[in-house]
Amino acid sequence: MMSRDRNSDAGTVMIVDDEAMVVGAIQGFLELETDHRVIPFTSPQAALERLAEESVHTIVADLMMPELDGVEFLTRARELRPEATRILLTGYADKENAIRAINEAGLYQYLEKPWDNDALAFAIRNGVERSQLFRALTERMGELEAAHEELAGLRERWIHAFL
Repeated sequence: MMSRDRNSDAGTVMIVDDEAMVVGAIQGFLELETDHRVIPFTSPQAALERLAEESVHTIVADLMMPELDGVEFLTRARELRPEATRILLTGYADKENAIRAINEAGLYQYLEKPWDNDALAFAIRNGVERSQLFRALTERMGELEAAHEELAGLRERWIHAFL
């Protein structure tokens, strides 16, 4: 397969799982089959430190990790990067953790291990697109607010000029 250029337009994906084999498998799959830039971590604490410095589009995290569970990690990630799409990957599917993840971490998707590569790629692609749209909307709203302030200033000057 031909090598693909990784660029910011394709989106940046952070993978966090305490099992290096899982991180490697997902990273390898994404690097072979997508244009996403992948940032791998086996430590949720190290991943949080990186998130404090760098924005990502989508975060895929395991539920059961020794330092922080996936819900705690994604909840903290949400505080640092609210625009990033959050996906929880787990071998321990249960309704209680799914509901907790949705409520506390603003979860976008919940996938079970062993994952289906097509389903994971689809969730990540949609997550990246969601994050890019969120960022574009936020940027556009900022532009509109600035234009509104400028118009308000013009209105004030016109009132003073004519009164």
